[in-house]
Amino acid sequence: MTKIDTSSPGNVLPTPSHTVGPFYGYALPFRGGEDIAPLGHPDTVTVHGYVYDGEGTPLPDALVELWGADPDGNVSTTDGSIRRDPATGDYLGRNGVEFTGWGRIQTDTNGHWYARTLRPGARGGSAPYLSVCVFARGLLVHLFTRIYLPGDDAALAADPLLTRVGERRDTLIAADEGRGTYRFDIRLQGEGETVFLEFQ
Repeated sequence: MTKIDTSSPGNVLPTPSHTVGPFYGYALPFRGGEDIAPLGHPDTVTVHGYVYDGEGTPLPDALVELWGADPDGNVSTTDGSIRRDPATGDYLGRNGVEFTGWGRIQTDTNGHWYARTLRPGARGGSAPYLSVCVFARGLLVHLFTRIYLPGDDAALAADPLLTRVGERRDTLIAADEGRGTYRFDIRLQGEGETVFLEFQ
């Protein structure tokens, strides 16, 4: 049996179980956050996956925020993702008509999340992508990444970000499961860790 000197913090390896918060399950999730596309829109796609910690354990209390352009590559400036009744302050939900391009989804007890949105169009010289922000216990600063949807190999090959990350580019490209459904797992640490972005 190997003994580890724990008399100094530098000798103890951190593990996912050492998290103390913050915990985001209170107040931030909202009903209908996963329904980004207008109801019944024919171009709706479903993106789903799991959020895993450094040991490969799914996180049941993470939040995933998505932002995406519309199919023409335009960023929506429409209000309406979280509408409130001006008189009572009660949550009214989405209006079901406008595409706001934004949603917030809480993972379920199995660490799974999903969103129904519109396939984004290309913009700014990049292949089409969804911007992602991840909040989870133990993350004092949220993480940013992207989800690229397969389908245009030439655009993916020429994308400036995918070109820079080299071998890790596959951690940013969703898997096509057919019928407008894509899987994208988010790995916070360890083998297959998702590429995360830093904005300055």
